[in-house]
Amino acid sequence: MDEPERLDLRSHDIPEGRKQELLRLFPEIRTEGGKIDLERLKLTLGETVDVGKERYGMNWPGKADCFRAIQSPSLGTLRPGPDESVNFDSTENLIIEGDNLEVLKLLQKSYLGKIKMIYIDPPYNTGNDFIYPDNYNESLQTYLEYTGQVDSQGKKFSTNTEADGRFHSKWLNMMYPRLYLARNLLREDGVIFISIDDKEVDNLRKICNEVYGEENFISKVTVQSNPRGRQSDTFLASVHDYVLIYSRNIEECLLKGFQLSEDQKAEFSLTDDMGMKYRLLGLRQRGSASRKEDRPDMFFPIYVCPKTLKVSLTQSDDFSVEVLPRKSTGEDGRWMWGRQKVQKDIDLIEAKLIERRKEYDVFVHDYLERAGKERRRKFKTIWDDKELNTQNGTQEVKALIESDVMPYPKPVALLENIISMGSDDNSVVLDFFAGSGTTAQAVFELNKQDGGNRKYILVQLPEPTGREDYATISDICKERVRRVIKKLNSEDEGKLSLHGGQKQDRGFRVFKLAESNFKAWNANLPTGDVTALKQQLELHIDHIREGRTSEDILYEILLKSGFSLTTPMEKFSIEGKTVFSAAGGALFICLERNLTLELIRVMAEKKPERVVCLDEGFAGNDQLKANAVQIFKTKGVTSFKTV
Repeated sequence: MDEPERLDLRSHDIPEGRKQELLRLFPEIRTEGGKIDLERLKLTLGETVDVGKERYGMNWPGKADCFRAIQSPSLGTLRPGPDESVNFDSTENLIIEGDNLEVLKLLQKSYLGKIKMIYIDPPYNTGNDFIYPDNYNESLQTYLEYTGQVDSQGKKFSTNTEADGRFHSKWLNMMYPRLYLARNLLREDGVIFISIDDKEVDNLRKICNEVYGEENFISKVTVQSNPRGRQSDTFLASVHDYVLIYSRNIEECLLKGFQLSEDQKAEFSLTDDMGMKYRLLGLRQRGSASRKEDRPDMFFPIYVCPKTLKVSLTQSDDFSVEVLPRKSTGEDGRWMWGRQKVQKDIDLIEAKLIERRKEYDVFVHDYLERAGKERRRKFKTIWDDKELNTQNGTQEVKALIESDVMPYPKPVALLENIISMGSDDNSVVLDFFAGSGTTAQAVFELNKQDGGNRKYILVQLPEPTGREDYATISDICKERVRRVIKKLNSEDEGKLSLHGGQKQDRGFRVFKLAESNFKAWNANLPTGDVTALKQQLELHIDHIREGRTSEDILYEILLKSGFSLTTPMEKFSIEGKTVFSAAGGALFICLERNLTLELIRVMAEKKPERVVCLDEGFAGNDQLKANAVQIFKTKGVTSFKTV
């Protein structure tokens, strides 16, 4: 009998994904059982395979457990919290409350390769400031106990003290799987920024080199975060932190610069025939690698017409004056453009007679605007603006919340720098150590400044604060973002939009990590335990957990079918039954407990790509289930699954 597939309630199977990618690249390594022949893979790759026992790399106690943590799928779900949200039905911003390791696993199917920029401010490992599951194999269970969602059996999240013999190792074990899973979410042109201090910056750099590739390292920025210096430091008062920057693929990555000041714009004082402002830059390379021997192919003559000051690569009666890239010392230098580039953009080059030297020099037009956008300046590797002081971050939260609820959060100006550099106007920004929600405020502020449509995903553990007003850090985060939205909306009230009337997305959807809505079959029951087996079967008479709503189930199916949590949804009625349509009809979800043949036929006639129904909707009617499989197949539905 034809049976529909069962919807896989696990998060993305990362080992299987890696295996399929290898088989796609090297089909010849497939064995008869669909596995990978390592010996054949070695032959395929030839001498590029390192089979030696000693090799350069980083190792620490527990690293093998990191890979087990990465490969262990999550059986959790993300339950919607519309009552804690702002504009839940329309916004595309997310605040997710939960352990970020589990959440990153749950996002793998829906957000794989879709995130343009990640920023995280992880615990700096100062001796007592981070908590994490002690047992990776039970991370969801540990989280549920930690948050009181299930009865505690003594498991807990723990701190990391310097007295512990595995002080650095435990921090690395916490960071490595999260960085690994985060990389999967980045677009090919994506980039990750990580704040860190001196204590773990070297270790962080090494594991990022392994996870992201040393060739994808962009920079280590030094940020003056405390101009007065930390007087509690033993010998020298530290004034700085760092931001490490890595790309997913350095060949695809493009970072933006910062906007020019008015004085810098004034340098572009010339105007061409089209009214475009520009300045002249010498075509001879200055600074490092500026000698002829550095790039011999970029040492060649350019010929000047004294009457028109135009240039050519070919000498003639009109173009009679030869100019070579010679340095002020008299030694041979080189041009910053090669022959092909000079020929291609020859109209952008002009000559000038340098009176004091009585000789010609060659310059290129450097325009204020490029491709319709005003140019920017590259960020430097030292950021020392006073706005980046962490004390500013404290005051920003205090001004919004009206209380000292969060010690030393990152200031909004720092995140504005990072987001403006690493994102484009319509990209998604992820922060999975969200803290008080500075990233969300920076996204809103930047969108207001430039009319952008950036979205954010924040993830924060509901870490207890010991306070009555804001019981957890995630509560602080949600309240801060609510107040930022209220403040910005108030500022805009009665004003005309400066960006074409486009309404800003000022809202967020709250989701909370929980056990799956569906009770999982325990495959590890002892074969002879009849009582335990009977209890398991009784559980599956109704396999949906008590207290779960249709919205809970809907979003779990959406997430585990590979659709984002902000996918547009429509609800309509067919034969008196409710059907949800996701992404313009790409996916139909029917949660009815009493399916009919007519309902199946009408859904199939609408030709969705995929359909998911509750298994209990067939009420044991195997004939109806078999008919549904055939009806959907004949109407071109590519996937019909039950859950």
